[in-house]
Amino acid sequence: MALFALIGAKALYLLFAWLISASLAAWLSARKGYGERLGLTFGLILSALGLLIVILLPGRPGSAWKEDGRLPRRRARTHETTPAENTAGGGEPPPPGTV
Repeated sequence: MALFALIGAKALYLLFAWLISASLAAWLSARKGYGERLGLTFGLILSALGLLIVILLPGRPGSAWKEDGRLPRRRARTHETTPAENTAGGGEPPPPGTV
C-alpha cells in the first residue's frame, strides 16, 4: 500500500508541474504577441521544455512584452472620476443638470 501512496504523490507533483508550465507558457506567449494557443500547446505537449521554448521566443513588435517589458506594471489611476462613474458603484445619482 505504501508503494501506491508514494507513486500517487509523485504523480500529483508531476501533474502540478505540467499544468503550471502550460499556464505560464500560455501567459508568456500571449504577452509576446503569439496568442495563448501556441503557448498552451507547447506547455501541454512538451511540459517544462515547452515553457523553455516559449521563454526563448522573441517578442513581436507592438506586443505587451515589447511595450511594457517582461512583467506587466500595475497602473495607478491618473484621471478623476466622473459622476457617471461614481454611480456605477451603487451610489446616488448626480443632481440634474450636472454631468
